[in-house]
Amino acid sequence: MKGQAGDFLILDKATGTYRESPEQLVRDDVEKHYWLHVGRTILKDWRLYVMLVPTILVFLFWRYLPMYELLGSFKVSDQVKSVADQYFAGFSYFKRLLVGGDTLSTEFWRAMRNTFLLSFYGLLFGFPMPILLALFFNEIRSNIARSVYQVLTYLPKFMSTVVMTSLVTMLVKQASATMGTQPGIVSQALASLGLISQDAARAGLLNNPNFFRAIYQISGIWETAGYDSIVFFAAIIAISPTSYEAAQIDGANKMAQMRYVVLPSILSTVVIMLITRIGSMLSIGYEKVLLLYNPNTYVTADVVSTFAQRYGLAGSQKGIASAAEMMNNIIGMLLVIGANTIARKASNVSLY
Repeated sequence: MKGQAGDFLILDKATGTYRESPEQLVRDDVEKHYWLHVGRTILKDWRLYVMLVPTILVFLFWRYLPMYELLGSFKVSDQVKSVADQYFAGFSYFKRLLVGGDTLSTEFWRAMRNTFLLSFYGLLFGFPMPILLALFFNEIRSNIARSVYQVLTYLPKFMSTVVMTSLVTMLVKQASATMGTQPGIVSQALASLGLISQDAARAGLLNNPNFFRAIYQISGIWETAGYDSIVFFAAIIAISPTSYEAAQIDGANKMAQMRYVVLPSILSTVVIMLITRIGSMLSIGYEKVLLLYNPNTYVTADVVSTFAQRYGLAGSQKGIASAAEMMNNIIGMLLVIGANTIARKASNVSLY
C-alpha cells in the first residue's frame, strides 16, 4: 500500500500547505540523532559500561573464540600443525564414535550413558532439595537462627572442588594394612548399620563402581543445595502477606498455605530454573569426576568430559575429544529447546 501525505502530515487550511505534526517532528529528531542519544547515554552511565567490559572479555575469550577450535572435529588432528593448516576429514570422527564398533565407540557410549544417568539423578534428587530448603528457611521465625542455618548450608559452595573431593575421599577411604589406617568414618558407619559389607568398607567405596553414583549425588546435594536455595527463598519472601492472611481466614494450615499459596507463587521461578537445569543436564564438569574416579569405577563414573580429557590430552587425539564434546553440547542445546517448548505450552512460562 502506498502512503498518503495525510497519513503523517497535517493540512494547514490557512495556507493550503501540509506540515509535519509535532509527534512526527519528535520521531524524526529521534531517528536523526539516534546515535547522539546513545553516546550521551553511555557517557552518562559510563561507570556501568566499564563494569560490563570484563564480562564481555570473558565471553569473548572463553566462549566465542574457542568455537574456532570446533573445526578440529572435522579435520585430521596433528600436534604440529594448527587447526587452519589441517586438512578436512568430514564426519569420520563422529562415525567412529557412533558406529565404529571398536573399543573407542564402546567407551564413548558408556560415557554418554553415565553422563545422562548422573545428570538425570541430579535433576531427580538434587533439583527439589533447594526448594525444600527455601520452604524450611521461610518457616523459621527467628532471623538469627535462619541466618545461621543459611550460612551453614551456603559454605560448601565456596569450597574448592579439590577440597570438597578430598573431604569425600577421607570419609569413604579404604583401609590400609601397611599404614595401619581404618576405613573412612562414613564407611564404618554404613558397615555398622549393615547397609554395606565389611569387605566393601575396607576396600573403599570409591573403588566400588556400584557406590560412585550415590557418592557423587549426595556430595553434590551437600555442596550446592544451600546456595541454589537463594533464588527460591527470594521468590518466597516476595509473596504478599495478604495472600497468607486470606488463606488463614479460609482455614488453611501451614501445609495448605505451602500448597495453595507458596508453590503457585513461585511456580514461574521453578519452571525457569528447571529449564536452565535441563539445559546444563549433560554439562557435567570433569573436575569433580576426575578427582573422584579411578580405573576401577570407569564403568559407572566415566563421563563425556573425562572421556574427552583422557583422549584429548593424555591420548593426543584432539579430533576425537572435540567431536565427543560437540555431540554432547548439541544434545544439551536440543534439551533446552525441547524443555522450553514444553514449558511454554504447559504453563505459558518460558525463557524465550
